Amino acid sequence: MSLRKPWRDLDRTTLAGAPDAPGVYELGDADGEPLRIDSGIVRDELKEVLAYGSGEATQVRWTVAQSPDHADRLLAEHVGE
Repeated sequence: MSLRKPWRDLDRTTLAGAPDAPGVYELGDADGEPLRIDSGIVRDELKEVLAYGSGEATQVRWTVAQSPDHADRLLAEHVGE
């Protein structure tokens, strides 16, 4: 299941506004098709994606969690585990 948030461009401007907090993030292609969903410290994860390449990903969306454990539970809900 995808996050119910609007897509943002996957670029440095979006990275600058990304939360330095745990959460779930989703990467999408230019057509808005989800490519990957994962959890972690959102800003750190997006820095890594931008630094090492994002494949076809050109968009991102996220939701902030209360803790790393909460982020893992949210991720499990979204991937259907």
